[in-house]
Amino acid sequence: MDLFSEQESELSFIPLAARMRPRNLTEYVGQSHLIGEGKPLIKMIESGRCHSFILWGSPGVGKTTFAQLLSHQLNIHFLTLSAVMSGVKDIRLAVERAKQNTLLTGKQSILFIDEVHRFNKSQQDAFLPHIEDGTFLFIGATTENPAFELNSALLSRARVYRLQTPSVDEVKSVLLHALQDSERGLGARSIEINEKYIEILARAADGDIRRALNFLEIVSDLAIDNCVNEKNIEDVLGGSFRRFDNKGDVFYDQISAFHKSVRGSSPDGALYWMARMLDGGCDPLYIARRLLAIASEDIGNADPRAMQVALTAWDVFERVGPGEGNRAIAQATLYLACAPKSNAVYDAFKGAMRAVANQPSYDVPNHLRNAPTSLAKSMGHGEDYRYAHSEPYAYAAGEKYLPEEIMAQTFYQPSDRGLEKKIGEKMAWLNSLDLQSDQIRYSDRYEDD
Repeated sequence: MDLFSEQESELSFIPLAARMRPRNLTEYVGQSHLIGEGKPLIKMIESGRCHSFILWGSPGVGKTTFAQLLSHQLNIHFLTLSAVMSGVKDIRLAVERAKQNTLLTGKQSILFIDEVHRFNKSQQDAFLPHIEDGTFLFIGATTENPAFELNSALLSRARVYRLQTPSVDEVKSVLLHALQDSERGLGARSIEINEKYIEILARAADGDIRRALNFLEIVSDLAIDNCVNEKNIEDVLGGSFRRFDNKGDVFYDQISAFHKSVRGSSPDGALYWMARMLDGGCDPLYIARRLLAIASEDIGNADPRAMQVALTAWDVFERVGPGEGNRAIAQATLYLACAPKSNAVYDAFKGAMRAVANQPSYDVPNHLRNAPTSLAKSMGHGEDYRYAHSEPYAYAAGEKYLPEEIMAQTFYQPSDRGLEKKIGEKMAWLNSLDLQSDQIRYSDRYEDD
């Protein structure tokens, strides 16, 4: 008697990640910007007018899976080559295979090229005539920026779609499905695992669904009596369990310490807490978002460049990824920590919002109102408005821009630090012009009396 049935033997050699590969686009997780209702690739499928394209994304985001599901959806043949293992001879064989498929079955083929950026220029050129004559639907997959790694001739014939890294919630949904699926997943084994551990595995996978499923499979194999414990998680993550257990008070305390270090002009403290958060598995873009908030709240117009530096760091991370991108965020962190500090913008905005919330809705003064029609002009809209560019120093001294009832109210009070010191000096000078103007108007009224 055989120890294992044929089905059991087959399943035991197929990794969980392979077993859980989606069977149709409905089961496909993520990329709603491409395959959601009304989105580009769904519209392409629905219209039946398909075009060749490049899928650009990190490992494990589902490039190969999507190409396979597309072939099932379109009911056409699926051919695949890996640029790592193939050459021009293999390309020629694939072209002939595609032609035979069309001749024998009347169906076209998808030719999927994994790691397409590894083909050199002449190899990439070999696809061009066959893309143009429709021998196959060409789909390339790459982890590198196509603008740098693929030649312009290929890019002109294939659209580029950027696949986004799945969110932690999306990865968790795949893991939960694997735990519940009794046919292909772990459901038949009734694995017990705390939801906290599922999230830790999802975060540790760093957006790679295949890696997350591999983690889950190993953890389930280590579980005693089908119950996953903390030690199992630590063993699978190489003793780095603490790195991904970052949703508790300690994590938020670190965020607070980071913000207060930047606000307190401590570059060393800011960099240390940034490193602690990254080591704890924090999304670097969370830190980038926090820096943008700090640039406005704690620096403001004392150094307006701080906001641009923070935005640029975010952009660099999006373009080059975590390695160099983390360094760019560190550079922004140090710049903001060393920048002059002012919360004058923060206070001014809060003050204006508070005034609007607590005071009546005062009318717009007549001289500031729009006067697009003769009726509006007859009602005095825009009357006596002074065009600043026609005045000395491009400033209408004495002109009032607040409702009469709160004319004397001041919201913005620049600090004496950084650029805001210059702004304060400029405002003081303008105020002196206002005083001179008021004195002249008062003198004129006195003489008229």
